[in-house]
Amino acid sequence: MSFKCVSFKRFFAILAAVVFGAVSTAHAINGPVLVFGGTSGTGLGAVQSLRAMDVPVTVFVRPTSNLDGLEGLGVKIVVGNALNADDVDAAFESGDFKVVISSLGGRRGERRPDLVGNLNITAAAKANEVKRIIQISSMGVGTAREPPVEGANFMAAVLYIKTLAEDNLIASGLDYTIIRPGGLRRGKATGTGVFEDYEHRGSIDRQELGRMVVGILDDDSTHKQILYAWDPALPAGEE
Repeated sequence: MSFKCVSFKRFFAILAAVVFGAVSTAHAINGPVLVFGGTSGTGLGAVQSLRAMDVPVTVFVRPTSNLDGLEGLGVKIVVGNALNADDVDAAFESGDFKVVISSLGGRRGERRPDLVGNLNITAAAKANEVKRIIQISSMGVGTAREPPVEGANFMAAVLYIKTLAEDNLIASGLDYTIIRPGGLRRGKATGTGVFEDYEHRGSIDRQELGRMVVGILDDDSTHKQILYAWDPALPAGEE
């Protein structure tokens, strides 16, 4: 039996991929990636997986963002507000990006960037000729075509604005992939998450979803597709 010599750089790249969760390398990522919402959760999981593959990453962050999760990853930081179109434009102009990942979201009681932020990202991508966008949405989006009635629950409003953001991206002509995950959990990447083309009421860890996003960045078969993500190894529900 013969063995091929592996360089130290390659060895550590493989080791990092194991630490952060195995990443599909069937489709090589052909350039720098710009990430919105990359300081925690799904976005951070994607950043970690990209850096494990030595892919250059720029993360767009708010002035008040906690950057602890990005420490030591060797990413470029651009500070701004996704609700401000000029800030988003400046982020795109800071590099020659091939792919954009948006996992923008918000908390109850604050102005959420799910709609305006994603509208700004789509417009800036078109203006800067960045054709590939991965947009993290939510299970249940796509059916909320009318504004929620006054007094409707919080999630009804969120699903509605995410639907509008999806509709705008679909109409853009860009090579989008929209991902609608099941219930999001706070665990680590498991390596057992799956994509489906139908809604599934399962759950998935945020870092696992980030790993899966990286696996399809340059997968042409996912262009102009809506995918549902869940993990058969986990119980249903959010944390």
